[in-house]
Amino acid sequence: MEPEQAQKIAIMAGAGAVLAALATGRLPRWLRITLVSSLAALACAASLLGYRYATHPVTLTVATGSIDGDATRLMSAIAAEIAAKELPVRLKVVDKGTALDAVNAFAGGETNLAIVRADVGDLSAARAVVVLTYAVVLIAVPPGSTIDGMDGLKGKTVGVIAGPVNGKLVAAIAKAYDLDRAKVTFKDASPNDALQALQSKQIQALLVTMPISEKYLGMLRDVLPRSAKMKLGLVPIDLAGSIAAAARTYESYDLPKGTIRGSPAIPDDDLTTLRVPFYLVANKKLPDSAVSALAQAMMEVPRYLVGEYPLLAQIGAPSSDKDAYIPIHPGAATYFSGEQQSFLDKYADKLFYLFMLLGFFTSILAAAWKFMMKDSDSAEGGPLTRLTSLMDQIGTANSEAELANVERNIDEILRAQLERYSRGETDAAECGALGLAIQHLERLIGQRREGLDSRPRAAV
Repeated sequence: MEPEQAQKIAIMAGAGAVLAALATGRLPRWLRITLVSSLAALACAASLLGYRYATHPVTLTVATGSIDGDATRLMSAIAAEIAAKELPVRLKVVDKGTALDAVNAFAGGETNLAIVRADVGDLSAARAVVVLTYAVVLIAVPPGSTIDGMDGLKGKTVGVIAGPVNGKLVAAIAKAYDLDRAKVTFKDASPNDALQALQSKQIQALLVTMPISEKYLGMLRDVLPRSAKMKLGLVPIDLAGSIAAAARTYESYDLPKGTIRGSPAIPDDDLTTLRVPFYLVANKKLPDSAVSALAQAMMEVPRYLVGEYPLLAQIGAPSSDKDAYIPIHPGAATYFSGEQQSFLDKYADKLFYLFMLLGFFTSILAAAWKFMMKDSDSAEGGPLTRLTSLMDQIGTANSEAELANVERNIDEILRAQLERYSRGETDAAECGALGLAIQHLERLIGQRREGLDSRPRAAV
């Protein structure tokens, strides 16, 4: 026999012996107490671990990326505030450098969440949690330019900030206005080189897509030429409604008068253009409870940070329409619809089963206590076993003295059993069985006495 087989057989035999001892109760009391205490300690430890696991905050990873790094800074600030308030969800920000890399990381399953632009990357697994902001499409021309409409771009070169990200947007505008036939060229331009390119007439217009906030408006002013006598111009996208209908990632938007500058007003009237939403999206497989908690955190926490990050004031609920380009996550929908369940509604079934389990474990505890405290019914010490051994003594008794000794033993067993019963260490059924055994022994003693008295006496 192999040593490993012998070891397994020994272990199984030992386990069988323990189970047999438990089944028959033939273990010393100290060992039973130790065994039950150990099992109770293990049960408590398992319960504690289960409680800590159930109440431990859920940590979700979020991919971010933008040219200026603002997306990462905003989400890092939100993540720190969420952790400081000890909310049931945590965020781990993963900076991917660009918006395109962030959405690719999310689509590849590297992160649970991502900040995405609706027209960038594969969003088939994405479900909207909140709308962070909207990026507005602006086609700006330098002061003094004669370009005042899309027709004026014929034969011109348009610089595009963040060209790879804006590829679909440029294609949608070019298709709507047939700009390829008008020989309009779109050229990638970096924010640092845009001013020089406009001044040297390498480009005649600049297309940017940015949130409307003082920070980004200031950045736009910095990359455009300045003139004390003339103001920069903005080209309206009059076909914004048609473009939005054809490509549902975009929305038609009227930029309010004076948004870029108040005096003189730029634009000098409401300007028709496009905008595209930025979402915080979650993987559609994330649990509803985690996303609901995240949506609540994203709506409540930013208000503490708006003073430092004004863009956070633009956070809002995503569309709950069934035909929304990025459907809302069911967990977020639950939060925004106000259908979050109360504690009792949410855990009523669990509480019902918990009370059932408590009753079950109470019964187990009572049985364990009885198991620990009852005397061992071994061959040497069990009262019924001792009474059984007295039957043999009665059968072999040859004198009244021996029968009297048996009666004393019966009295001692009965007295000890009554004391145990008074302490609650035995039950009525056991005492009843003991009483029947004693009655039987008394009949045997009586019969043996009659037999001894009927024997012929020896002659003197």
